[in-house]
Amino acid sequence: MTVPVELRGAVAVVGAAETDRIGVVPDMSAIQLHANAARNALRDAGLDKGQIDGVASAGMSPVAVADYLGIEPSYVDGTSIGGGSFMLHVAHAVAALTVGYCNYVLITHGESGRSRLGGEGWAGLPPTSAEGQFEVPYGALGAASTFTVPIVGHMAKYGTTEEQIASVAVATRAWAARNSRAMKRAPITVEDVLTSRLVAWPIHLLECCLVTDGGGALILTTAERARDLSRPPVYILGTGEGVENVGISTMRDLTDARASRRSGERAFRLAGLGPADVDHLMLYDAFAHTPMFALEALGFVKPGESGPFFAEGRSAPGGDLPVNTNGGGLSYTHTGRLGMFAMQESVRQLRGEAEAQVPGIRTSLAHGIAHFFSAAGTVIMSNQL
Repeated sequence: MTVPVELRGAVAVVGAAETDRIGVVPDMSAIQLHANAARNALRDAGLDKGQIDGVASAGMSPVAVADYLGIEPSYVDGTSIGGGSFMLHVAHAVAALTVGYCNYVLITHGESGRSRLGGEGWAGLPPTSAEGQFEVPYGALGAASTFTVPIVGHMAKYGTTEEQIASVAVATRAWAARNSRAMKRAPITVEDVLTSRLVAWPIHLLECCLVTDGGGALILTTAERARDLSRPPVYILGTGEGVENVGISTMRDLTDARASRRSGERAFRLAGLGPADVDHLMLYDAFAHTPMFALEALGFVKPGESGPFFAEGRSAPGGDLPVNTNGGGLSYTHTGRLGMFAMQESVRQLRGEAEAQVPGIRTSLAHGIAHFFSAAGTVIMSNQL
């Protein structure tokens, strides 16, 4: 991979905020959630919307977002691959800002995932598509019955147990208990998880993500401009994106999230770091097993070792590698596209202002996947250069 310009630390997050409310917001449409998040991020950065000349969004056209906000940008990014789209927006904004396409990029997310007000809707799969031909006829339709297929392969190959998978939900809930904005905060046990309603074996209800309303926004600019702003900059050290398959049936190996592996390798290469240099992780948890796949694909543990990692409590409060400290999609919020909320927590931790703050954090990695392991995006951030 050849990178013609130095990207490491060239761009920083200078504004980060979520919507005033998350969870159940029945009186705000998706575009209103975008706008609410954007307003809060602008306030956080100490900027005026007239200074924004780049807009990115997923789930809603960046043109629609810009028009609603009264912004006429010179740079737009409507990349939409699923929940990890926002990681790709950050990667593209780094390039755009570095070469001078724009000065300030606003990345917005707003989704009425629970109340279903003004969203984009869900299109059915054409019967002639790969998924329509080779997955839907066999009952793999929707997230629960599709996303769960790879973990069954993981169990068969590595001996991963239901108890180990349940441990992910337990650890994540322990973090959520420390976060007043989390939708689910009551402590749970492995037994609680395994006795909750079975959704699609081996996944139970407490191992499935929430369905919520909400949004968030980030503002990025060059590191040079960031020095003149009031908020402490959070530098982007490395980014990566990867794709592999259009659906579960076309994964090369059900136990290997290759898109995540590619995006992680690129992000680490650009950052000049390795897994041992990362203090904090935000891993997309649409289901309890998706962080397990990310942990292995990104190189934090070897293949097959993620189950014991979570079962030993290493990701939980007091563990050696904190994961999903806001409560993640399992207990904090999940509007349908979780990636924005993962990066928001990375920024909060690096600024030292998270509710469940982990002391001494210098680097954080946020990783998002999209459409049943088909694509992924990775962002490595730091509060230091």
